[in-house]
Amino acid sequence: MTVPDEIMLRIGKGVELGQRGDRDDARRLFSALWDEIGATGDPLHRCALAHSMADVQDDPRDELLWDTRALEAADSITDERARQAGVESSVAGFYPSLHLNIAEAHRKLGDLDSARDHLERGLAAVDALGDDGYGRMIKDALDRLAARLTSA
Repeated sequence: MTVPDEIMLRIGKGVELGQRGDRDDARRLFSALWDEIGATGDPLHRCALAHSMADVQDDPRDELLWDTRALEAADSITDERARQAGVESSVAGFYPSLHLNIAEAHRKLGDLDSARDHLERGLAAVDALGDDGYGRMIKDALDRLAARLTSA
């Protein structure tokens, strides 16, 4: 039996807070966790936390900062480490969503060249996604962003 990863469980609680609209409480929880984990802590924890923290930001510059931290941390995660935490997909499956979020933050900030660059990186990585609800959601979001950037 796998022992639950306490940090991932706490990140999940923050995600729940954000989804309920308690963005301030989610940010406080994520900030405390970031202080605990540290900028050089477990890359899986940093990636999951930063990816989630980005979602509860009000300023696109802060969103981009956190999304970039998530992408940088992902580069250091091994598939074995992800499996230990109960992640069923390969780490390669993280990249379409990470690049999607960075592209969207750049779009919000008006940096369309960077947005297009990350969109292309996300599209190039979609083969790592499964043909399931999550995979279709990310692929559809990438397609919607592509359409917005084409008309921009």
